[in-house]
Amino acid sequence: MATLRFGILSTADIAVRKVIPGMRRSALGEVVAIASRDGERAAAVAHELRIPRAHGSYEALLADPDVDAVYIPLPNHLHAEWAIAAVQAGKHVLCEKPLAMTSADAERMEAAASAAGVHLMEAFMYRHHPSWLAALDLVATGRIGTLRAVHSWFSYANDDPTNIRNIRTMGGGALYDIGCYNVSLSRLLFCAEPVSVAATLERDPVGGTDVLTSALLHFPTGVATFTCSTRLESDQQVHIYGTSGRISIDIPFNIPPDRPTRIHLTHGGEPPVAPDTETFMFEPLDPYAAEVDAFAGAILDGRPTPVPAADAVANLRVIERIFAAAEPD
Repeated sequence: MATLRFGILSTADIAVRKVIPGMRRSALGEVVAIASRDGERAAAVAHELRIPRAHGSYEALLADPDVDAVYIPLPNHLHAEWAIAAVQAGKHVLCEKPLAMTSADAERMEAAASAAGVHLMEAFMYRHHPSWLAALDLVATGRIGTLRAVHSWFSYANDDPTNIRNIRTMGGGALYDIGCYNVSLSRLLFCAEPVSVAATLERDPVGGTDVLTSALLHFPTGVATFTCSTRLESDQQVHIYGTSGRISIDIPFNIPPDRPTRIHLTHGGEPPVAPDTETFMFEPLDPYAAEVDAFAGAILDGRPTPVPAADAVANLRVIERIFAAAEPD
């Protein structure tokens, strides 16, 4: 079976702990190289993870003829620079979310990929997991009636000032890091862009990142509300409400690769005391493996990118509207 040969552009924690293991669980992805600006670090990680080649610079990995595609887990402020360099080197690119720090940068990335004739996709792994595909199908087939409201929550606690998630110039903050999921799922469920946005946020008094952000997105056929935070108890929730039913998703974002997952469809009964709820169970599947197989499969089969870069541009436009609504001055 043909595989897509990936080079990993950085030894970032998410790559080492989650994405590379996911790629190895995929059917169509293969990790052949890793790069770091520290050659010794690249060699050590390559040895630890049994990756065939280590490069002491990002440029060297992009020049590697045995690399078909690049996965970019760099800090947010470096996404545009290195994604554009990668596509200009003829590599397909799977880039961590958010695709860039501004929609203008994301548009430049999209244009560069189009000009080079390669695929560029934002790495929202949740979108490719069977639990989400099933939830989307339940909405599309009318199992909850007409979709009218979505509420989601994503939070964790991290106040380390040296962590990139708390460094504003590197693209830190709750909205960029995790609120982008809330925006993405809201747009995905409504299959539309919001017509209006209201929001509020609180910033860290020292580092300046947003640490508690809430927004209301008004879509043509309903509303989505969410809160994201980097200073609260860790939690993840998604609740989807229709005119005759509702859906809740267990662990909607950081889906465990090694345990079953569930979504719950409530329709009828006697809510809230005795609702009629049906639970759908899904066997363990690494969401990163599902993401890689979707991306690699499209490239190997000559199909369009599963989630086009234009979607990432649109997501960033909404994020920019949220910032503007929360801080109009």
